[in-house]
Amino acid sequence: MPKINTYLNFDGKSEEAFNFYKSVFGGEFLLVNRMSDMPGAEQLSEDEKGRIMHISLPIGKDDVLMASDIVPSMGHSLNVGNHSYISVFTDSREEADRLFSGLSVDGTIEMAMEDTFWGDYFGSFQDKFGIGWMINYPQQLS
Repeated sequence: MPKINTYLNFDGKSEEAFNFYKSVFGGEFLLVNRMSDMPGAEQLSEDEKGRIMHISLPIGKDDVLMASDIVPSMGHSLNVGNHSYISVFTDSREEADRLFSGLSVDGTIEMAMEDTFWGDYFGSFQDKFGIGWMINYPQQLS
C-alpha cells in the first residue's frame, strides 16, 4: 500500500507553524532546510533566504507532516482555502481532545468534538494558519 504524508505550503510561516505543531504533537524535526541552502540562493532577498525549503515532523508511528514556504520572487503564490484537511485518527478520546484543544488554539472551530451519528468521536476546525484539521476517534474499534 502507498504511504500518504501531508505536505503544506506557507507564505513565510512554515517555521512558526511547525514549531506550533511540534508543541502539540511532540517529537523532533527530521529535516529543516532553508532556501539559503539551495543553489542560486544568493539571488534571493534576505527574507526569502530565511524561508523554509523543506521541514518534516514525524506524527505518530508511520506518518510525517511536511512543508515548505513559497518564494514570491520565483513566481510562487499562496491561496489559502478550504480545499484540504489533515485527518488525524487517534487511539483514545483523551488523545482526540488533547490534539483538538492544542491545534485549535486561536483557530476557528467548525464542529466541536462530539459523538457523531456515524459512531465516531469527531471534530473539525481551521487552525490559526488556515489549515483544516479533522480529529477522529473511531469508537467502534475500542
